[in-house]
Amino acid sequence: MVAARRSERSAETEQALKAAARQVFAERGYLNTKIVDITAAAGRAAGSFYNHFASKEELLQALLKDLADESDIDAADPAHTADFTDPASVRFHIASYWFSARKHWPVLRAVQQAALVNEDFAAIAARFATEQRDALADHFDGFAPAGLRLPGSPDASLAMMFLAATGMLQAVEDGSLALTDEQAVDALTRFVYRGLTGRDVD
Repeated sequence: MVAARRSERSAETEQALKAAARQVFAERGYLNTKIVDITAAAGRAAGSFYNHFASKEELLQALLKDLADESDIDAADPAHTADFTDPASVRFHIASYWFSARKHWPVLRAVQQAALVNEDFAAIAARFATEQRDALADHFDGFAPAGLRLPGSPDASLAMMFLAATGMLQAVEDGSLALTDEQAVDALTRFVYRGLTGRDVD
């Protein structure tokens, strides 16, 4: 009973630290955040951090893993199809990415900042991006049978798709572009679909 309660408190502290990190990263940026800022925001003793994470970098890796686990697309979803010749499929994936990335924007921005100053984290960020693209590589299988030609290699085409979505999201988040989520998803769908296929969305 005591062990179970101790384990529960430990899990609560870990979640509190993660939530606080997301909050402080959003307010101050990753590079300007200290571990004591995170523990203070979490309402925990400074030393408690090291019971869960060896460093700020390790905490960010844990947040990135949470993001990846949560953003995995459910292939059993009836709205999902693995065919980017279909604009509905492109829209489904753009929308899934957009709403997940908006929710986790402080973490994504923190990853970008960490990668600038930490070679190990730059490698982690690059691997994460590669894994995202690899998960969608088979969505181009219908292009050749449909007589369509990608603008570049499949990997380059997916990279352009993610960069367009991330760039627009950054502009919305920093206030330099005023769009609703629906407007952003619609615009990105048209832009990406036309870029990939040369066709307009009907």
